[in-house]
This record gives sequence, structure tokens and C-alpha cells, in this order.
Amino acid sequence: MSYPYELDGKTLWDAGSESGRLYFSLTRGAAEHIQLPTGLTHIDRLGGCDIELSTFRVFVEGLYDSYSRTNSDVLQGLWRGLLVTSLVLLDMAGSSIALSAEHEEALRSDMASFGCSMGAPNWRQYSS
Repeated sequence: MSYPYELDGKTLWDAGSESGRLYFSLTRGAAEHIQLPTGLTHIDRLGGCDIELSTFRVFVEGLYDSYSRTNSDVLQGLWRGLLVTSLVLLDMAGSSIALSAEHEEALRSDMASFGCSMGAPNWRQYSS
């Protein structure tokens, strides 16, 4: 069973049912916290999500801003998995956001690992 994330009818991430549903739930909680829409819409017929790219990009920028602004290791840890998954999904959609030099190496390393697991065709580009 899968939980596909689609953009314009093309499946970007064919997530497993559990990971896809959990990611969707986490984005909704984060969206409430940062007060931004996710750009993800649940599709009953697919059991997955449609991505509205411009809104999703702004959402990912908001996640990164929240991740970058905190001095709390706990908060950074809580943000990190959601952020990395979102960065890979955004890249799979053909978009990206700028990462500061302070975070780029560590996030790109995680993106390589996540990207491989998420089926990103160019996941190797994230590793140095």
C-alpha cells in the first residue's frame, strides 16, 4: 500500500502508507505552528496528496526559518526530520530553497540519506 505525493498528475514520492500519512499529519501540525498553509491536499481517490508547488515552497521556507531560528537542540531535532523530508520532496518537484552555510552540509547529508529512501532520482547530488 502506498501514499503517493503528486504534482500535476506525476507521482514524485510514492511513500509507504504509514510514512506518507505520518508526513502529511506532521506537516499539518507544523503548518498550524508556523501559521502557513502546507500546499498539500489529501486526495481520497489516491489515498495520497496533491502538491501545490508555490504554496509548498513557502511552507518549506517557513519550516527552515523556524529550524534556523531556534537555539534549542530539542526543537531543532523535532523540526529536522520534517524539514529534510520536505527539502527532498521540494527538490523532487523541481524547486529548492537557499540553505545557509551554517546548516547546508549537515542538511544535505541527511537529504542524501532521505532522498535515497524516498526514491529521489538524483539523491546523490546532495552528498559532498
